[in-house]
Parts: sequence; C-alpha cells; structure tokens
Amino acid sequence: MSDEDKVQVDILGLSSSPSSGGAYALILKETNGPRRLPIIIGAFEAQSIALQMEGITPPRPLTHDLMKNLIDTLGGDLLDVLINDLRDGTFFARLTLDTQEIDSRPSDAIALAVRFNVPIFVAEKVMEEASFIPENEEQEKITPPLTKLQGDEAAKIDQGSKLEQLQKQLEDAIAKEDYEKAARIRDEIKQYIARNS
Repeated sequence: MSDEDKVQVDILGLSSSPSSGGAYALILKETNGPRRLPIIIGAFEAQSIALQMEGITPPRPLTHDLMKNLIDTLGGDLLDVLINDLRDGTFFARLTLDTQEIDSRPSDAIALAVRFNVPIFVAEKVMEEASFIPENEEQEKITPPLTKLQGDEAAKIDQGSKLEQLQKQLEDAIAKEDYEKAARIRDEIKQYIARNS
C-alpha cells in the first residue's frame, strides 16, 4: 500500500459507556487532519494500552509485554501497524515486522505499537468509510476512564500525607495486579502534584 493510501493517526483516548457491555471505544485522531476513527475494543486490550501510555509497569508481563519481549528476543523489529480493512463492521489490521506482514486485531496491533513506539496508520478507504469530523474540538477531549478516580475514593484520602498515601495505594494496586485502580491512582498523583507545585 502506498503512502498516499494510508493516513497516520495518534491515540486521542479511550472511552467507555455503560451500554457497551465492558467494551471501550479507542479514538484515533488523524495526525494532520480533523478526522476521528472510533474502534470498539475489549476491556483487557484497553487496559493494556492505557497502562503503557500511563507508564505503569506491571510486576509480571501482560500478553502484549510478552509479545514485545518475544519479538525483541528473536531479533525482530516492528516497523509500523496498519488498520487496513473494515468488513461487516469489523476492523482488520496488519503488523509490519521486518519484511513480513502479519494479520492482527487492531487492538493488539495498537497495544504493540505503543510498546514499540512505532507509527499507527489507517488505510484511507477505512478512514473514508468509518471516520467522522467532530463539530466542536472541545467535545473531543477524551480522558481515559482507566485513569479516573471513581466515586468518593479521592475524598477518603487523608489530606496530611496525601501524596505518600497515594503512592502507597499505587504500590499496593500494582502488587495486587489491579491495573485499572493503579492507573486511576497514578492519574490522581499527577493531578495532586500539578495542583501543589
């Protein structure tokens, strides 16, 4: 596929809805344009992408970490990922690994792309068929739900040593492999530091 037939995209965010049955919408944004492409992915893949983007390292490798370790150990080099087709409402992707192209689900391809820090592309025909242009940029600012504190969790933290307690909670959540909670706590730590610096 030529460069004119594909569009580079960035990850804008992850969004969930109560009606989605635990699935998430991964929103991709055209790097040099206004179009957005939503892709529905599973909770595990959303968590894997969010953890990597948040810089949280689990105590044991997740499946996508294992895949990266295998590719690295075998001397492979992931060059890019391409969401290359949309058939019957299902997206398809390919990994470019050295000189080979390997079929993949888009969620797995993107989880690997963020680990290898390689570009993500979408075929122009897929963008034409499934993307949209937001009416208002402000409506498109999506915060990954995996990094939000839920309910009154923030209010339960003692103000005296809030940062220390948050860091302890983060360590505990990672040790228990509760990565969604760890991501939420890490976000709260970032917000706390920003407010108090």
